Amino acid sequence: MTGDHQTLALLLFGVFVAITLAITTWVSRNRRGSAEEFYAGGRLFTPMENGFAIAGDYMSAASFLGISGLIALFGYDGLLYSVGFLVAWLVVLFLVAELVRNCGRFTLADVVAARMRERPVRIATGTSSVTVSVLYLVAQMVGAGTLVALLLGGRSEAAQAWTVIGVGALMVIYVSLGGMRATTWIQIVKSVLLLGGTVALTVLVLLRFHGDFDRLLLTAAERSGHGDAFLAPGLKYGGDWTARFDFISLGLALVLGTAGLPHILSRFFTVPTARAARRSVVWAIGLIGGFYLMTIVLGFGAAAILGSEAVRGSNAAGNTAVPLLALDLGGGADSTGGTVLFALVAAIAFATILAVVAGITLSSSASVAHDLYASLRRRRAEPRSEVAVARVAAVGIGVVAIALGLLARDLNVAFLVGLAFAVAASANLPVLLYSLFWRDFTTRGAVWAVYGGLIPAVVLVLLSPVVSGSPDSLFPGVDFQYFPLQNPGLVSIPLGFVTGWLGTVTSAEVPDAAKHAETEVRSLTGAGAV
Repeated sequence: MTGDHQTLALLLFGVFVAITLAITTWVSRNRRGSAEEFYAGGRLFTPMENGFAIAGDYMSAASFLGISGLIALFGYDGLLYSVGFLVAWLVVLFLVAELVRNCGRFTLADVVAARMRERPVRIATGTSSVTVSVLYLVAQMVGAGTLVALLLGGRSEAAQAWTVIGVGALMVIYVSLGGMRATTWIQIVKSVLLLGGTVALTVLVLLRFHGDFDRLLLTAAERSGHGDAFLAPGLKYGGDWTARFDFISLGLALVLGTAGLPHILSRFFTVPTARAARRSVVWAIGLIGGFYLMTIVLGFGAAAILGSEAVRGSNAAGNTAVPLLALDLGGGADSTGGTVLFALVAAIAFATILAVVAGITLSSSASVAHDLYASLRRRRAEPRSEVAVARVAAVGIGVVAIALGLLARDLNVAFLVGLAFAVAASANLPVLLYSLFWRDFTTRGAVWAVYGGLIPAVVLVLLSPVVSGSPDSLFPGVDFQYFPLQNPGLVSIPLGFVTGWLGTVTSAEVPDAAKHAETEVRSLTGAGAV
């Protein structure tokens, strides 16, 4: 990239960082310092505001950079991510949003512990929530590093590493100073920017082909190097039965994982009522649905205009397809329009990453403080000490995410998020659904459901081609690959449900009918909700 690209993009990066730091500083001066303020923003957001914030939390670097890149490289098979991410919201809307808002206070553990022994349940769900959050954070770190590597011509690994460190430092500042209120407003600003940028690029792609989407697809197929196979299933997931099972596994993870993501569940506690939570989800579905439809146009547009080989040549995982597409649509590398459009897209992608990491870090630090720290203390923690622990936890989580982000910098960001979804669907979703809908569910069942999904999911990822045994692995020089699938969801999600059932039926604990009745009434009516 030329010096003009670098200067303008870095200037826009700086403007967004300055705006978000100003929001954080303003919020930190006007907050009351309570746990409710830090974790839930005082529950003062409207459904529309929260809907934009949920969309901001969900439309991550994986969506903007990763999905479009996968479609540009693999055509039809890349669509699975767009479809899976969107369909997942039906599960959230119909099964989770209102019930979680009525039953919980700040975290997933609040919902589960309402009718169980608190300590073991909070430790288990807190552990799984932090694990999912760190995996999700790694994807954002990889996206940030890839973006700046492209900006600097892909030559500076040191700059890429310092970018990851800088993003980690900023997310700690956002969370520790501003809490949920600052994080929410950062998400709203980011949503508006991202949707505006995506609409502009989509219109430019369609104008290039005079509004003829059929011509766009045919040109993409021609320039992909795969011909008609580019527009049919099987290019990535149809080679053999292992690839087909991987396809099913990934689909399950994407559709079921959203309802178990800690940073999405925590957003339902920022509105005053369950009705507002449901309306927030409706707003979010509209915004997210429109966005994912546009990523399809951008992905095929990148294949048609740039060619799949050019996308792969810039970044093997396809993470740079959208910025390169913007450069071409604006007039090319040496044009003013190309420079401006590339810089705007790079800045929007960077804003996306900063906003998402802030939301995830807040939710994971809340799990550490409100669930793990509060459970491990002999006496009940004071709200102010909990908030202080959450701020310290944000630093620790940031350090871990930075380290893993540096290690996984060559993997596709959408693929990395798919792993986080698999762990969320395996560990968090079974315990959440059982707690809300199964009258006889017990504490042992809850703990077994979490660990029975979490441990197999993590172990299977470690033993999969993602980590070793192939040229694209994290450690290509060694081979301890014993599990053939890249995504563990097909095995670990059923295990989470089965171990939850097994723990319950083998437990000597007598289910508390009164607590279940109280939870059921509260979840369905909102009576007694915080």
